[in-house]
Amino acid sequence: MGKDYYKTLGIPRSASEDEIKKAYRKMALKYHPDKNKDPGSDGKFKEIAEAYDVLSDKTKKDIYDQYGEEGLKGEAGGFPNGGPGSGFHYTFNGDPFHLFGNSGFSFNGAGNSFFNNGMSGHGMGGHYKHKQDPTVQHELLVSLEDIAKGTVKRMKITKKVYAHDGKCRTVDKVLTIEIKPGWKSGTKITFPKEGDQYPGRIPADVVFVIRDKPHPCFKREGADLIHVHKLTLKEALLGTQFEITSLEGQKIPIVIDHIIKPNFHKKIENQGLPSPKTGQKGSIIVKFDIKFPDTLSTQAKNAINEFL
Repeated sequence: MGKDYYKTLGIPRSASEDEIKKAYRKMALKYHPDKNKDPGSDGKFKEIAEAYDVLSDKTKKDIYDQYGEEGLKGEAGGFPNGGPGSGFHYTFNGDPFHLFGNSGFSFNGAGNSFFNNGMSGHGMGGHYKHKQDPTVQHELLVSLEDIAKGTVKRMKITKKVYAHDGKCRTVDKVLTIEIKPGWKSGTKITFPKEGDQYPGRIPADVVFVIRDKPHPCFKREGADLIHVHKLTLKEALLGTQFEITSLEGQKIPIVIDHIIKPNFHKKIENQGLPSPKTGQKGSIIVKFDIKFPDTLSTQAKNAINEFL
């Protein structure tokens, strides 16, 4: 048995053109996927659109009234006189949202404010404007070692997609992110329209924001790497030596043979991060954290007083 378009719109076969239009508007508002979140609403919305597409067109309506859906869609071989005639074949391939926007309704009237955001109507020239979902943002922690040389990250996302039958399914997708050497924390990589899919809406953009992964030895300041070395008061007064391992694994000897004051720092050029534009490397900057004793014995005080 073919589809009953009159039943779909909830109207009798004797309904007038105006009654058909009013019934379509009522049913379309009820089942519009932006308003009705039931899983089958988008499929129902398409059925309603197809029914209105047929019944609002005199030629298609006359054929449907005489021969039913089978005759309308060119399947009337068993009908008297071959049905509506060879060469006529109807298939609904339209966009139900476009049909709704171009159905001659005004969406600015009372009670229709739901459609004012994302849908506009101008009498017979009304149209539906799809609205994009808000951006979905993820943070991506990247080690300083990877920032120094560049790397490729593959991130798996899970999103919802809708099939033509209106059923929702969940799929996984792997997004490839090529991280360039020297990229700054806060750099954004955008994958347009990779968010969840919903009928009548544009999928959200998926954005990954690069963040520096905490490092045990360095803290980043632009292209420079800050290293804080702890030392005793004795080392600060008499000098010290130690090694720093660069991000590339190189051992860098540090020799200080003078008094280290609290605001002193040592710069090791071309051992920092590269500029993403020029490739020029920053520096490793060694700062010193001097540990002062909590107390001094009388003997220590006298010795210091004697030699300073």
